[in-house]
Amino acid sequence: MEIKRRQEPPLGRASPYVLEVAAVIVLMGVTGVGKTTVGRLVADHLGIPFVDADDFHDPKHIEHMRRGEPLDDEARAPWLKQLNAELKEHVDTDVAMACSALKQTDRTKLTRGIEGVQFVVLSGAPDLLRERISARRDHYAPASLLPSQLEDLEIPTDAIIIGVDREPAAVAAKVIVALGLA
Repeated sequence: MEIKRRQEPPLGRASPYVLEVAAVIVLMGVTGVGKTTVGRLVADHLGIPFVDADDFHDPKHIEHMRRGEPLDDEARAPWLKQLNAELKEHVDTDVAMACSALKQTDRTKLTRGIEGVQFVVLSGAPDLLRERISARRDHYAPASLLPSQLEDLEIPTDAIIIGVDREPAAVAAKVIVALGLA
């Protein structure tokens, strides 16, 4: 997907990064890569809405994951359907979403009926990710979920891959450059 900027932003649009075509950007990856933090920074910089897929998890599934138990395909299905509906609400505008989207089947459900989605895979060394997960206090996913997520991760062939071994602002800047919006 090539994202092109218009020369002149339309009235009421503050960002100089107004897109010619609606952009659906999904920042994906395993727990601890910084999807939410980086996604918010990217969305803020571009002046577009941000959606965090974690906000759509059923409380029962959050408790399941808090215990270190990964969700199976059946448990993820209604969540992905809800996220698809949320993305469709932004199909004529722009949006950045943070979502694990680990498997191709998950991404197919997430993007059903939506054209031109750009996946950005945030990637880091397992030791770095475990360290980050252990340091955070405001998230339900424990480090014990990391191995199963790494095992499930299927990187899309057309995705942009960005390393997360720097501060979130630097990672977000790399994402923006890779999207051609710098």
